Amino acid sequence: MAARVSGIGVVGPGADDWGAMRARLLSESGAALATTRIANPEGLPPVERRRVGRVVKLAMAAGMAACRDAGIAPSVPATVFASSGGDGENCHAICELLAGEDRRISPIRFHNSVNNAASGYWGIATGALSGSSVVSAFDGSFAVGLLEAFALVATEGAPVLLVTYDHPYPSPLAESRPLGPAFGMGLLLQPLDAGAGPVLRLIGLADTPADRLSDPALEALRQAVPAARCLPLLSVLARRAAARVALDYLNGQCLVVEVAP
Repeated sequence: MAARVSGIGVVGPGADDWGAMRARLLSESGAALATTRIANPEGLPPVERRRVGRVVKLAMAAGMAACRDAGIAPSVPATVFASSGGDGENCHAICELLAGEDRRISPIRFHNSVNNAASGYWGIATGALSGSSVVSAFDGSFAVGLLEAFALVATEGAPVLLVTYDHPYPSPLAESRPLGPAFGMGLLLQPLDAGAGPVLRLIGLADTPADRLSDPALEALRQAVPAARCLPLLSVLARRAAARVALDYLNGQCLVVEVAP
């Protein structure tokens, strides 16, 4: 399967957009990364905006940025949302309530606890009527999401937006599942006849080590955040190079992707 990259959005440490992350990937400076800044979601009514947590804001910011980069309305593409664990802050709040005497959980808490919350709020904000998939595969969530996005491009012949995102959990969940800083990335894929842009081809699964980054700060981010497993792919796209990239998948395997600039 193959698809064309039309747009990229990044929200992460030291990078508010793809341009900033591309510059950092090219410089390989190794400097410390600034704290992630997450903007308020575009398009959500004020009431809904107050209800969403930082995880949903992160996902929506990355997805909107990719659509802007591609010059496509966010209501057009089908979507795939990929996260290793969803909204840990909301899960923590629910667990606190269940551990106390008053175990009544608000409807807002409940509907934000499901793993398709980001997908639902995306539909509210954009008015999108296209299909939406949600995947969660622990540390292999980005690669699994990429497979899902490729499958949709191949079967539907239409643009697909992949949004991968992770946010650290509060304590005590953080001790059981430590995650690095908040990171989100949006990748707008289209069929090959959609115009210009790099081409990605899925080669398959391989028992090979995942590609690493020479920048120590970015490599630490890649290892600490499942969504940031996309960084080796972004590095190749930033250099506009032809290369094969091995991305963390599951059970010690990697998903190999070929990039043609």
